[in-house]
Formats: sequence, structure tokens, C-alpha cells
Amino acid sequence: MSEMQDTHSQPPPTPADGSLEKAKRRQILDGAREVFLARGFDGASMGEIAKTAGVSKGTLYVYFDSKEALFEALTTEEKRGLAEVLFKLDADDPDVRGVLTRLGHSYLVHMGRPEHISSVRMVIGAAEKFPRIGQIFYEAGPCRGIERLGAYLDRQVQAGRLTISDTPVAAQQFLDLCKSGVMHRLLFAVGDRPTEEEIHKTVESAIRVFFAAYGPNAAPR
Repeated sequence: MSEMQDTHSQPPPTPADGSLEKAKRRQILDGAREVFLARGFDGASMGEIAKTAGVSKGTLYVYFDSKEALFEALTTEEKRGLAEVLFKLDADDPDVRGVLTRLGHSYLVHMGRPEHISSVRMVIGAAEKFPRIGQIFYEAGPCRGIERLGAYLDRQVQAGRLTISDTPVAAQQFLDLCKSGVMHRLLFAVGDRPTEEEIHKTVESAIRVFFAAYGPNAAPR
């Protein structure tokens, strides 16, 4: 169950409008990220989050009425922002191999970051009890990335540079090829983060397979 506000505390003031409210919200989210990554979703408490963020527990509840709401806001903001950075693709760039190579490299670099692995583990652990957390994480991150990459692939199909009948599926397949065994290995804490050489080889392999299936001369599929 969600942690509830202490009914004996005085009701905190309503958040101010404008920059002050944004700064306070940012302060809370930064503190929440630190606690969630250190304690996991179940282990984190609103009291500890308030302390780490440097706000009163009452103030925390003005902005977020539960731990689930706070986690959802943090996940949505971070994953959407990340998708916009990683998948900022120029639809008119004719160098499809170059675009996908750069995307694959940045994608794998991010996937291998310890804080990302910790986030995925935390969501997986909490999703059974709180399915909405898993849904929020998936929709804000992977789904948005696939949507953006699919839009880029659509333009390349129209330009005759690729032969794809289902671009969302092709986008998912390319990302899966890039992370291949790397993500599973890291999730189970087996081995180290991928080296530049491993990233390069993995992305090169993904590009080869992708173009064998969807290159301009490939059979329609």
C-alpha cells in the first residue's frame, strides 16, 4: 500500500507558481532518484525521500500524494527526456547506416550505465505488485524510442533506401539486435559494462543483420 501522510502534521502551504514550484519539484525528484536507486522501490520511504531532498514530509505530499505517484513522475520525466535525446533522428539524413550506427552506439552506452541497470531491476521488482509502474516505464522509454525510430524508418522506406512493411517491428528488432546479450548479462550482474570494442562489434553486427533483412534490395517483408 502507498505510504500515507501523517494526519497529525499541519497541512503544508500550496506550492507557489512558476520557477519556485519547478525548482522545488526538481529538488524532490532528485532526492527521490537517489533514494530509489539506493533502496529500490519497496525499500524507499517517503520520509527518507523527504530527508534526502531537503524538504519536509508535508511539503513532499503537496507535490506527490504517494510513493507510486512520485515514482511514476520520475520515470515518465526521465525516460521521455532520454528518448528525445537518444532518438533525435534527422529524417532527411540519407546516410541510414551512419544514423543507425550512431544510434546503436549511444543506445548501448546508455543501456550499460549502472544507474540504468539499477532502474530496470527496480521496475521489474516492483511491477508484479504495481503493474502500472511497469507500464509507465515501458511507455515512457521503450515505446517512445520505437515510435521515433519507426518514424525515421518510414521516411527511409518512402525514399527507397529501405524495404520494410512494418517499421515499428523493424525498429524493435534493430534495438533488440543492438542490446542482444549485453542487457541480460548486466541485469544478472555477469561481467563488466561493454567496452568500446564490444559496442562497436555489436552495433556492426546489428547493422549487417538489419540491412540483410531490410536493405533497399531486400525482398519485401
